[in-house]
Amino acid sequence: MLSTTELTDLDREHLWHPYTSFTNPSPVFPVRRAQGVHIELSDGKKLIDGMSSWWSVLHGYNNPVINKAITDQLHQFAHVMFAGFTHEPAAQLAKTLVDITPAGLNKVFFSDSGSVAVEVALKMAIQYWYSQGETQRTTFLALRRGYHGDTFGAMGVCDPHSGMHHLFHQSLSRHLFADEPECKFGEPFDERSFSNFSHLLQRNRQKIAAVILEPIVQGAGGMHFYSPIFLQRVRELCNKMNVLLIADEIATGFGRTGKLFACEHANISPDIMCLGKALTGGYLTLAATLCNDTVSDGICRGKNSIFMHGPTFMANPLACAAANASIDLLLKNDWQKKVSNIEQQLKKELEDCRTMPAVADVRVLGAIGVVELKEAANLAELQPKFVELGIWIRPFGKLIYLMPPFIINETELRVLTTGIKTVVRSLA
Repeated sequence: MLSTTELTDLDREHLWHPYTSFTNPSPVFPVRRAQGVHIELSDGKKLIDGMSSWWSVLHGYNNPVINKAITDQLHQFAHVMFAGFTHEPAAQLAKTLVDITPAGLNKVFFSDSGSVAVEVALKMAIQYWYSQGETQRTTFLALRRGYHGDTFGAMGVCDPHSGMHHLFHQSLSRHLFADEPECKFGEPFDERSFSNFSHLLQRNRQKIAAVILEPIVQGAGGMHFYSPIFLQRVRELCNKMNVLLIADEIATGFGRTGKLFACEHANISPDIMCLGKALTGGYLTLAATLCNDTVSDGICRGKNSIFMHGPTFMANPLACAAANASIDLLLKNDWQKKVSNIEQQLKKELEDCRTMPAVADVRVLGAIGVVELKEAANLAELQPKFVELGIWIRPFGKLIYLMPPFIINETELRVLTTGIKTVVRSLA
């Protein structure tokens, strides 16, 4: 086993971490193990996880039920190609997803990650129209401040200017972007906030393959929570204009916003839905793209009846077993009460930040708590401060936010919120 020094030396020499400079990297902290909501560092220090490892670890770390599901499947087989074969974990998972997602989504295509699930959705939409003979429909309408992943197709429907991928703007496919919804969640809806989106869709509908958006919560683009009525209007106009609707629920799915899926806030069903992140409870990478009969029949009964996508590790049995166990745990353990309790505590305890000089806004929805600063946070400066306080919080841009595992208790969550208040107060 490597010593801490050996590990950090090897890391510094060879490993390139997400969204960092190799020559001037952000600090990294060697992890020895993780259990429940705690991440234990190599020096023995334990951190309460406020990030759910990028929003994926619903049931905490080292969960015995999910561990057993993976181990049991491992003794059967770890992987087989999904072309020409099928297996029980995938079939069970597909049936469960069809049962719990909005009505009409009854076809499931598995892939490797959230970004790839978006790629699959975009290809579904384009191929649907190609099969109908409308080959000009290759453009997508997305929202500014939206985020859909890091692969090229997904980057193309992220905000090209203010988003994370502006450096690649000249290399990406050109799409249409409506203003982000100004109507906040829980506030009266102003129809004028829908006018820009409505104008763009009606003016360009003959070339638009689909609308793609993150329902209710725009995640990495700014943790912006918008009105369900805006989403209802989008669904109504897509129906009227005969345009497909893709809901990217990769970050919002599986209870994070207080509904099992964020589309439920607006009581709508998209034509295509993307799932990932929490799908396996944070254990293994797996994603799913679901669609309705309109999309699947349109593709498979048209000019080209074969959908042109096929990941090597599609429907990996270990990942599907983990997902089955995770979803079962979620549905059987009163997740609504857990998320509601987290929401009420976050609202109460983060409210103190609102009056702090460095803070622009505080907002909470479900198990998401956001403190937005007036100026961008210095990650290299703030991250060690949080670690010193025994918590794992990773700010980005102007946002210091929490998305804790659902199993977190009141005392543990209070340590997180107290730590945020301590650090934000120091910024003044």
